Amino acid sequence: MAAAEKLPAEKLPAEKLAAEEAVETETPGALKPGAAPFGNFPHYSRFHPPEQRLRLLPRELLRQLFPPEGPERRPILGLDVGCNSGDLSVALCKHFLSLHDGEPCSGASRDLRLLCCDIDPVLVERAEKACPFPDALTFITLDIMDQRNRKVPLSAFLSQFGRSVFDIVFCMSVTMWIHLNHGDHGLWEFLAHLSSLCRYLLVEPQPWKCYRAAARRLRKLGLHNFDHFSSLTIRGDMASQIVRILTQDHAMELVRCFGNTSWDRSLLLFRAKHAVETHQPLNR
Repeated sequence: MAAAEKLPAEKLPAEKLAAEEAVETETPGALKPGAAPFGNFPHYSRFHPPEQRLRLLPRELLRQLFPPEGPERRPILGLDVGCNSGDLSVALCKHFLSLHDGEPCSGASRDLRLLCCDIDPVLVERAEKACPFPDALTFITLDIMDQRNRKVPLSAFLSQFGRSVFDIVFCMSVTMWIHLNHGDHGLWEFLAHLSSLCRYLLVEPQPWKCYRAAARRLRKLGLHNFDHFSSLTIRGDMASQIVRILTQDHAMELVRCFGNTSWDRSLLLFRAKHAVETHQPLNR
């Protein structure tokens, strides 16, 4: 797939902007959406349902990228960064393994093993309790920006399978929160780290309008603004900025843009240039 596919234009009708800024009705003591500084919304999937991403992703995607090899094929290893309460992680598992509600994962877990991490321990605990596929999905609390403590859990998971990198990393609507909390260099380092961890990377960047909406929500609650917001120099067309950083700085190539979700975020698939070329061409 050519890397030169034009990214969809950034548009957001008024009703979608309203949904983007929608305030959920939470249980007493729960965070209000504007007070979730790392994107750790208590009920994220209510206003960004997994189905909107899945409709863009071919069910056979992983089988195309990683064709089965030999009678004892090794599992596809994935990392879901910023998994929240696990709704999307479970949905991805069902989608790529062609499973249905109530259907046991059983032998299918040998085909995909997904490590799912989030900075919020409450959300991770909820994900663990609700997970229908414990053999295929592992949930851990992890700050992916904690350089001192992130290596051990990631390496421990990979070493179970005799691997040094993940086959694929999912980074769905996480880049903005990294950027707002860690600045331009933090975003650059985050993308560098992800690119070093995998053969393929699927990214859903938030557009710049979401940055403004997040800062506005914070101000409406009477809280301080994000420390780095006013000093960010990486701004504008964020999908193109992510493409530029990954392709120019971190030795990845854009394989395909799968289109936009209903809330107008691109799904971008990248491949590490050092990855072994064992994949089959994707259907355009």
